[in-house]
Amino acid sequence: MATFRLARRLRAQRAVDTMSDGQFAVLVALKKDGPHTLGELAARERVTAPSMNRTVNCLEESGWLTRTPDEVDRRKVNIELTDEGLAVVTETVRRRDAWLESALTGLEPAERELLAAASVLMRKVADS
Repeated sequence: MATFRLARRLRAQRAVDTMSDGQFAVLVALKKDGPHTLGELAARERVTAPSMNRTVNCLEESGWLTRTPDEVDRRKVNIELTDEGLAVVTETVRRRDAWLESALTGLEPAERELLAAASVLMRKVADS
């Protein structure tokens, strides 16, 4: 339960209050790994292509990503982050980091070290 509560508190630190977690995850994926096709994004987020299409449509309408035809295969469309989308990701990460830094200041150094070690294990479990 503590993990869920911490995740909820972190998710509340957003640059755009109306953006869903799923929408933000798409923007982060594009920032981290560059352009994706709709199918690649759907597979990455473990949702159906029609569901991802609705998410991408909303993000595109908001100006946070664009779709461009693939230069090699014109049947494919690449989805890319816009400068505005990058700004949303950057500001959200900044807010989350600031909140977390503030929350951790009350801990002893040994407690912060323990959390750092635990985060490595949590990532390992999450990625399995």
